[in-house]
Parts: sequence; structure tokens; C-alpha cells
Amino acid sequence: MSLFLLIFLLFSNSSYINGLDVPVSRISDDSLLRTKLKDTWLTDTPNSVLSRRPSIEYLESGERIEVSAIEGREEFMVILSRELMNGNVEVDNNPAYPRGETGRFPGWAQGSWTLTRRKDTGAGVLVRIFLRSDQFTYIQFRPFNGDKCQMDVVLYGAYIIRSMPVAVNFDRIYTMQLNEVLRLLEDKFPRRYFEPDPFYYRDNRRLISQIRQNLAGLRFSDDGAIDENGNYVYIENLQRQSPASAGLNCSGFVKWLVDGILRPVTGARLPVSPLKQPHGERGSSFTANWEDRRDPYFGLDWIRNLASEANGTLRSAPYRNLNEFEVRNDPFSQIMVNENRNFVTRSYPGFLEEAGYGIEGLYPLLYTLAVDDPYSFYLAAVNNEIAAPVTAANMRGTPQLRQYFHVAALFPYFDEYGVFRIVVFESAAETSFNGFISRYPGHCVNLVKIPITNTFNP
Repeated sequence: MSLFLLIFLLFSNSSYINGLDVPVSRISDDSLLRTKLKDTWLTDTPNSVLSRRPSIEYLESGERIEVSAIEGREEFMVILSRELMNGNVEVDNNPAYPRGETGRFPGWAQGSWTLTRRKDTGAGVLVRIFLRSDQFTYIQFRPFNGDKCQMDVVLYGAYIIRSMPVAVNFDRIYTMQLNEVLRLLEDKFPRRYFEPDPFYYRDNRRLISQIRQNLAGLRFSDDGAIDENGNYVYIENLQRQSPASAGLNCSGFVKWLVDGILRPVTGARLPVSPLKQPHGERGSSFTANWEDRRDPYFGLDWIRNLASEANGTLRSAPYRNLNEFEVRNDPFSQIMVNENRNFVTRSYPGFLEEAGYGIEGLYPLLYTLAVDDPYSFYLAAVNNEIAAPVTAANMRGTPQLRQYFHVAALFPYFDEYGVFRIVVFESAAETSFNGFISRYPGHCVNLVKIPITNTFNP
């Protein structure tokens, strides 16, 4: 097992509650401490470092840091772990809770600094710095040549920046002030991704809570939806459902959700039939021959039509345009994936016409979307290339087509403690994001954004 994966697993097992972080420029400087520890922890022989017991050090600010080492097979890591602080912003009528000490040193609290070294030579190979209390967001530096090192910016396994040359020797990073390093990068450093403000997501948290309160009265029913008159109907033919088994499928459920944010504004629910109509360019002359038999773009058309209605109503008429609400931009082109218990870097193509995004990059994509647009949530249409199986009635099967077969609502946001979270609502229930992405390995998702509102009334 690689040292990186070992540390990842150790950090991931930590109880994940962080405090209110400070802006990056206000992280207490620990360069004097690193200078003090250089000869004993950062450059001493591997055997000597690994034989040392953890110790508690203090910064001039009074903050405590635990210094320790963890051994891997070929490498070891020296960790300067800040003490985790706890606190929260004001939530509804509850006042803010000020930052306070927790007595915990998880290794990823804001300002924590780590050095990975080789066991055979003692050479440093990686410096990692956590700029917010989140084990999945950090910057790191690697040796390059005698005059320069290279920097990566990593968010949930995605490289926002990869191998950017930095005009400073790698060994100099050991004792250099953090803000001095960041000043070398000027405007190339994406500071906003490390300084989300939980206050801006108060409406997100309120809307999620309101949706949860209304889930109890729902149940799943294949092909089920609620029409503009409040009747449970079948999407295919608009016939009434039996009251004894009436419910919603995945498509009917996201319509229920969008109806809930539009009804307080319009006083009405959306009709079903217009949501099934083609929206925007998709398909080809070949797929057109299979629309009636396979309906491959149903999920895509459904979420696009819902997003067009929601954005046109809650924003303005120009926002009905597909280019205004479909997610097509992403700030990264490489991601880390776990292959046989080792993390490797793979290219990530980003948005693909007729498919959307590979689900393996959905976590970092939603993180960046949450930071860049705090006032939206997203409808996702899951799709993959599918061939209808051979049956007794059809011995040849049907050709492989990209089929949009499932839809869900995704709410990326930051809670009152500053922790990034993703809530998933699908098929008349709340599910987990990890369960969602693990259910569809190798699939793609197309995303459209929906404005966050204060009131929900389905």
C-alpha cells in the first residue's frame, strides 16, 4: 500500500467536523517552528526521525501543533498537525458559536503541514499544506530542479493546478512562510476554493431541511408523477394512478421538487407533457429512428425542460436558454483514481457533448460549483451506452445507444461548520452521494442548475 493511500485512509477515518476557518492570508505562520525543527525532523536521518516520539509545539499565536512521523513501506511522512478548532456560523435563530480548541490533531486541520521523505535516502519528495480544515483540499510542492519546484492544487482528487513551476528551490519550502510562497503565484492561485463562507449557504440548508420535512408522505411508483392539477398520473399516458399505490418515479420526483420551489411564485404546478418534449440539440439521424422504441433522451429532455422553467421563472426569460443553465465548464483536466489500492493520475475530459461528465469526476466538480455558485442546486441525468438485450421476440437485440435512464437532484453546499457536503434526493427519498456514484461506475451525468429559493411548497 502506498504511503499516500495509508495517510488518506487514516485521515478519512477521522471524525469529520471542522471549525470556522480563517482566510488563507490569516493562517498563523509556522515558518519559525519549521526552521527550529529542520535539523531534527525535516532533514535528520530517517531512522532518527522515526525513532522520535510525537511532541506538542506552540506558535507565537499560542496555537498548538503536534509533530509526529508515520512510516510507510518506502517513504515516511513528517506531520505538523494543527489543533482542530470548532465553531459555527449563525443558523436561523441560533447564534454563532465562537472558535475554540478541541484537543484533536487530525493531520488536516487548517494550516497543517506535511513532508514526505524517502526511507532509503532521506530525500524530501512532497510538501503538502492544508489551507482549510478538509482532508480532501490542499496544495502540494514537489522537487523539479535546483532553482524551481512544482506546485499542485488538489480538490477532492482533481488537479485544479498540476505541475505549475514555482521559482523557489524545493528545500526552501521547508522553512518558507506560506503567504510568501503564495505571493510568488500571484493571481494564478485559485484562493476562492479555500475560502468558502458558510453564511452564503444558509438558504441551501433551509431548502434541504424543507424538502426533508416533506419526504415522509411520498413513495416510489414506476412511471409516476403529479400533474398540474395535483393528480398522481403515469408519465407515459397521463392516466390516473390507483390511490392505493400512487407514487413518484425518479423523474416524477424531481418534478415534484421543482414544483415545490415554483408554486410559491406561480401558484401552479407544471404540466407533464411539455417536460417530455425534446429540448436543445441531442442525438442524430441514427438515434432518431429509435426515439419511439427506446426513448434514449427522456431523462435529458426532462431535466432540461424543468431547468428552463425554473430559471425562466425565478431569474428572467433569457435564462430559459440551454446555454444559461446547463453545466458545461470545469476547472480541472486531471483526477486521481484508486487502482488496486494505489492512487494514479488520469486525464479527465470534462464536459462531453451527448454525455455530460464522467461520474468519477463528479465530487470535485460539485465542490467547485458550490464555491463558484452558492445559490444553485443541480438536476443530474445519468446515462450510459446501453444495448437492449436479445429476447425471444427479438433475437438480434437492438443497437447500443446512449440512454438517459435515471435522474436525481444534487445539493452541494457548506454546512454551518464550514464542512462541504452533498445531499442527494432521488426516487422519492434521500440517499447518499457515495452510494449514488458507486451505483453507476463508468457512467456519465449531465447537469443543469436550478436556483435556490427560500420557500418550498410542493
